[in-house]
Amino acid sequence: MSLKRDVLVASRVKERLGKKPVMDRQKDPMWRLAHLENQMAKLSELVREHAEDVDRLVRIVAEDRDVIRRQLLRKHQEQVRARKHRRASNA
Repeated sequence: MSLKRDVLVASRVKERLGKKPVMDRQKDPMWRLAHLENQMAKLSELVREHAEDVDRLVRIVAEDRDVIRRQLLRKHQEQVRARKHRRASNA
Protein backbone atom coordinates (compact mmCIF):
# COMPACT_ATOMS: atom_id res chain seq x y z
CA MET A 1 0.00 0.00 0.00
CA SER A 2 2.71 2.47 0.79
CA LEU A 3 4.22 1.91 -2.69
CA LYS A 4 0.93 2.98 -4.29
CA ARG A 5 0.80 5.98 -1.99
CA ASP A 6 4.38 6.93 -2.84
CA VAL A 7 3.63 6.70 -6.55
CA LEU A 8 0.56 8.89 -6.15
CA VAL A 9 2.45 11.45 -4.08
CA ALA A 10 5.30 11.49 -6.60
CA SER A 11 2.89 12.02 -9.50
CA ARG A 12 1.18 14.87 -7.66
CA VAL A 13 4.52 16.51 -6.95
CA LYS A 14 5.50 16.23 -10.62
CA GLU A 15 2.12 17.64 -11.60
CA ARG A 16 2.61 20.61 -9.29
CA LEU A 17 6.15 21.15 -10.52
CA GLY A 18 4.88 21.04 -14.09
CA LYS A 19 2.38 23.78 -13.30
CA LYS A 20 4.80 25.97 -11.40
CA PRO A 21 6.46 27.54 -14.47
CA VAL A 22 3.02 28.67 -15.62
CA MET A 23 2.52 30.51 -12.35
CA ASP A 24 6.00 32.01 -12.57
CA ARG A 25 5.31 33.07 -16.14
CA GLN A 26 2.15 34.87 -15.07
CA LYS A 27 4.04 36.64 -12.29
CA ASP A 28 6.81 37.69 -14.69
CA PRO A 29 6.19 41.39 -15.45
CA MET A 30 7.61 41.19 -18.97
CA TRP A 31 5.37 38.25 -19.87
CA ARG A 32 2.36 40.03 -18.38
CA LEU A 33 3.19 43.20 -20.29
CA ALA A 34 3.55 41.29 -23.55
CA HIS A 35 0.32 39.44 -22.84
CA LEU A 36 -1.54 42.71 -22.14
CA GLU A 37 -0.12 44.29 -25.29
CA ASN A 38 -1.30 41.29 -27.30
CA GLN A 39 -4.77 41.57 -25.76
CA MET A 40 -4.85 45.31 -26.51
CA ALA A 41 -3.88 44.68 -30.13
CA LYS A 42 -6.67 42.11 -30.49
CA LEU A 43 -9.16 44.45 -28.83
CA SER A 44 -8.12 47.34 -31.07
CA GLU A 45 -8.59 45.14 -34.14
CA LEU A 46 -12.06 44.10 -32.97
CA VAL A 47 -13.04 47.71 -32.29
CA ARG A 48 -11.79 48.78 -35.74
CA GLU A 49 -13.71 45.97 -37.44
CA HIS A 50 -16.83 46.87 -35.48
CA ALA A 51 -16.52 50.53 -36.53
CA GLU A 52 -16.15 49.49 -40.17
CA ASP A 53 -19.26 47.31 -39.88
CA VAL A 54 -21.22 50.18 -38.35
CA ASP A 55 -20.05 52.53 -41.13
CA ARG A 56 -21.21 50.00 -43.75
CA LEU A 57 -24.60 49.68 -42.06
CA VAL A 58 -25.01 53.45 -41.89
CA ARG A 59 -24.25 53.73 -45.62
CA ILE A 60 -26.73 50.95 -46.45
CA VAL A 61 -29.47 52.55 -44.35
CA ALA A 62 -28.80 55.95 -45.92
CA GLU A 63 -28.99 54.49 -49.43
CA ASP A 64 -32.22 52.66 -48.58
CA ARG A 65 -33.67 55.81 -47.05
CA ASP A 66 -32.81 57.78 -50.19
CA VAL A 67 -34.43 55.15 -52.44
CA ILE A 68 -37.57 55.11 -50.28
CA ARG A 69 -37.68 58.92 -50.24
CA ARG A 70 -37.50 59.04 -54.06
CA GLN A 71 -40.23 56.40 -54.37
CA LEU A 72 -42.51 58.32 -52.01
CA LEU A 73 -41.81 61.57 -53.89
CA ARG A 74 -42.72 59.93 -57.23
CA LYS A 75 -45.93 58.49 -55.73
CA HIS A 76 -46.86 61.91 -54.33
CA GLN A 77 -46.17 63.60 -57.69
CA GLU A 78 -48.39 61.02 -59.44
CA GLN A 79 -51.18 61.72 -56.96
CA VAL A 80 -50.83 65.47 -57.52
CA ARG A 81 -50.94 64.96 -61.32
CA ALA A 82 -54.02 62.72 -60.98
CA ARG A 83 -55.80 65.36 -58.86
CA LYS A 84 -54.93 68.10 -61.36
CA HIS A 85 -56.18 65.92 -64.20
CA ARG A 86 -59.46 65.18 -62.34
CA ARG A 87 -59.96 68.89 -61.60
CA ALA A 88 -59.31 69.77 -65.24
CA SER A 89 -61.77 67.12 -66.49
CA ASN A 90 -64.45 68.13 -63.98
CA ALA A 91 -64.19 71.81 -64.88
